[in-house]
Parts: sequence; structure tokens; C-alpha cells
Amino acid sequence: MEPLATRPMTPADWPAVEAIYRAGIATGHATFEAEPPPDWHAFASGKRPDLMLVAVDGDDRVLGWAAAGPVSARPVYRGVVEHSVYVAPHAAGRGVGSQLLGDLLAVADRSGVWTVQSSIFPENAASLKLHQSAGFRVVGRRERIGLMPCGPLAGQWRDTVLIERRAPATTS
Repeated sequence: MEPLATRPMTPADWPAVEAIYRAGIATGHATFEAEPPPDWHAFASGKRPDLMLVAVDGDDRVLGWAAAGPVSARPVYRGVVEHSVYVAPHAAGRGVGSQLLGDLLAVADRSGVWTVQSSIFPENAASLKLHQSAGFRVVGRRERIGLMPCGPLAGQWRDTVLIERRAPATTS
């Protein structure tokens, strides 16, 4: 296997991040979004800069990305973030998602985040399995929460599975 590393995401990574995001959107199982944000600034504006990572190969080609942003501006939720993990189709099955998620969680733990959460389509079995192996638990299911706007499932009501992972110091 070729070398794999993670590093902070930069504006120069946007073309690759956008392409990977677009590929995820095309599956119909990654997001309700119909299009990636129009540019780096729109993408990064809702994220915490310290919680934006890319996975790269030995030639620094982006294979995937992970990012998280606050769920609320209210001080009581300052340690709660919602995250996303996307892997380039050609890099699937090579441990990219595991490395990204593990490194994202390590940074989150060091930076005072106590809950990392997300909503995943129940059909996205690979993502659910990845998150379960990283210590996430299912906390609920939102039935018919959104009408899919695009892609192969356009016009269908979709469920999402709510998952969360608590930082080790907050689980007791």
C-alpha cells in the first residue's frame, strides 16, 4: 500500500476537496446538498479551521477530507461539532476514511470538543460501519426528515441515522 498521511486542509486543496464532495453528492447517499459550496470561503465559513483535514498520498494528492463545525453559537454547545468524512471513489477501501476520522477525533479531543456528531443516510452502510468502529453510537433515527433534491433518489423522502461520539473524559 502506498503511504497515507493526514494534514490540515488549506485553500489550495479546494479543487480536490470540491471534486470529492461532488462525487459523494452524485451517489445520493452522502448529503442532502445538491451542489458543493461555490468556493473555498463558503465551504470553510461553517467549519472550525483546526478541524479541517485532508488525507494525502506520498505525492500529496488529496484522497479524502474530514471537517467539522459548531452545531450552535450558544456557549453551552461550544464543545459540540457536526462532522463529515468524504473519500475519493478511487481511494475507497484503502483505510483513508479510518485514518481521517481517527485523526479528526484526536484533534477534537485535544481541542476541548466533547461531542462529535453527524447524520448519516441508513443506506450508507460503509459510513455507519466506519463510525461504529471509531466509537460512535446511534442515538436515533429521523424518519422522512428531508426530501432528496437531486441525484438518483431525487423526490424521495429520506431518513437519517443520528450518531455521536463522546470524548473519553466525558463518557463517565
